[in-house]
Amino acid sequence: MGLNDKVSAERVHIGFFGLRNAGKSSVVNAVTGQSLSLVSETKGTTTDPVQKAMELLPIGPVVVIDTPGIDDVGTLGEMRVKRALQVLDKTDIAILVVDVEKGLQQADQELLTLFDEKKIPHITVYNKSDLLSAPLSLKADEICVSAKDGVQIYELKERIGALAKAASAEANEKRIVADLIQPEDVVVLVVPIDSAAPKGRLILPQQQTIRDVLESGAISVVARETELPQTLQALGKKPALVITDSQAFKKVNADTPADIPLTSFSILFARYKGDLKEAVHGAAQLDKLQEGDTVLISEGCTHHRQCGDIGTVKLPNWIRNYTGKKLNFEFTSGGEFPEDLSFYALVVHCGGCMLNEREMKARIARAVAQNVPITNYGICIAQVHGILKRSVELFPDIITELQ
Repeated sequence: MGLNDKVSAERVHIGFFGLRNAGKSSVVNAVTGQSLSLVSETKGTTTDPVQKAMELLPIGPVVVIDTPGIDDVGTLGEMRVKRALQVLDKTDIAILVVDVEKGLQQADQELLTLFDEKKIPHITVYNKSDLLSAPLSLKADEICVSAKDGVQIYELKERIGALAKAASAEANEKRIVADLIQPEDVVVLVVPIDSAAPKGRLILPQQQTIRDVLESGAISVVARETELPQTLQALGKKPALVITDSQAFKKVNADTPADIPLTSFSILFARYKGDLKEAVHGAAQLDKLQEGDTVLISEGCTHHRQCGDIGTVKLPNWIRNYTGKKLNFEFTSGGEFPEDLSFYALVVHCGGCMLNEREMKARIARAVAQNVPITNYGICIAQVHGILKRSVELFPDIITELQ
């Protein structure tokens, strides 16, 4: 990914939902102008959510998701319905596709209720208008189209575009770090290069943070933790901020003078698309863990785990050493995140750079609703190394919470 590319996690996610044979896939293909989804008269052709990042005019960069029918049956059907409903956790705009001849069914009404409960902007699309003998009476958030003939598809895209513009405007108000610095400030970004680092590129949080620093008009200086002391000495002015990869937190803390603010990419992402205050509260649970407790460590992406992996090796060891307790650890990655978290004494989640804000916040909300403390990698690491207070000094409301 280049610095000018918009990653999937930052794109508006548009989910298409409905009953089997309502024409979801046909509407998806008509809206995108691509054969994104397989179309068939056979019920249940879409057996798993189909997701694709694309540029969609007049909307811009989006992720389009076609889902299985929510009326699927049988054991496999129930699994498909579950998958479809899980998509709601990352859907920014929902499109409910209804067979115009059948009208709204009970399952459709239940979906509309879910959209409202989750505060997802939505449009109800009555498909197969070519089969109508008389026009429908429609509400403001409804439209009648024919995916087969292309009727009203342009108008549907315009409506989706209006909702996407509103969602993008709200998202663009949030910044990773730019609101913490001034133009011409020097920001030092500490980026370890180890065996787990992708060869030839920086990992996503580092790329996005560098881009945000550049867009703010500040000066970004990138160094490994091994060269940080020399880098600080070589600078002509004191940095306004040092941002480190969490794995190097302990060394970077020791090498960064106390009068220079220090934080981590993971902490910035907790504020950017998660809940920093909740994560700080969750870190306090580390002091309350008991013998035999189970901790869930969850990553939002999937990658080949190597020796010394932060999630499965380093974090468990740091937590064990900090607590002095015999603990059990379980791990999830990618789209897998348990519905029932009540078994866990603590959830430690990654920064969520590969998840969109809605999905990250849905995971946090699930933990909070079940009274399970949740924190993230950077905050957990800062806590076990005794530097949490220093690492959140940039955020006065969080310092107040710690006090």
